[in-house]
Amino acid sequence: MKRLFLIIVLCSFFLPPLIDGKEQQAQRQGSLLERSFFYTANKWGIPILKASIKIKNGIKKENTPLLQIEAQVDSLPNLNYLFWMKNRFVSIIDEKSGSPISYTKEIHQGGLLIKNKNYHQLITFDPLHQNVVIENGNPKEKRVLPIPLETYDPLSLFARYYLKEELQPGQTLQLFVFDGIQPRKMIFHSREEKVSCKWVGSAQTICLDSTTPLSTFGDKEGRIQIWYTALGEKIPLLMELDLPIGKIRFELDEVKGN
Repeated sequence: MKRLFLIIVLCSFFLPPLIDGKEQQAQRQGSLLERSFFYTANKWGIPILKASIKIKNGIKKENTPLLQIEAQVDSLPNLNYLFWMKNRFVSIIDEKSGSPISYTKEIHQGGLLIKNKNYHQLITFDPLHQNVVIENGNPKEKRVLPIPLETYDPLSLFARYYLKEELQPGQTLQLFVFDGIQPRKMIFHSREEKVSCKWVGSAQTICLDSTTPLSTFGDKEGRIQIWYTALGEKIPLLMELDLPIGKIRFELDEVKGN
């Protein structure tokens, strides 16, 4: 199986349609935010996975405002005899700069179709010394690894392009990402594409397509494609990920919060 990325992300039909994407992003960054996005993935003609991304601010540490993004991927009980998955990821980010502070992975998965994994990993970013401290809880292990400047974890990468950056078709985006395995240079290409999904029907989107494999919400590396609405706020309608059970497409079901 290949792992789930990133980055599902956030949307809002709760804001007035005459406000453009940049104004909406500015409003989000200047106010309290708590929003959740819920997705379902189907394979073999049946639902097999549920995923969510929750983002909130209003957290402070030593007077530094922080942003927390939590992603969770759970298998559905109808296929537990083949595989099961309950994976959770949490990124703590400096809200002002968008730089990652820590990234936590809790991997619990196994079954006939995927390899059994059960571990907890905490990654702490140290930009001053240009490294990350990696602590594994099972078995207990701690190591330090050098990383390039402006390296992100998968969820802080999402926060950068959801909260701070605009996307246009025809862009090539290059940056460094550390997913707990190794730092790597990621390359994304954007294109305009019309898609259909159950949440909005037909919509014009910008597809962000990775050309570099990344470890995301599973426990193996794979490519990812994300389709955001092209007009107004970037709403992540669809995600296609390489997971341990193959290529999976997640569709947005519901958005909650402000």
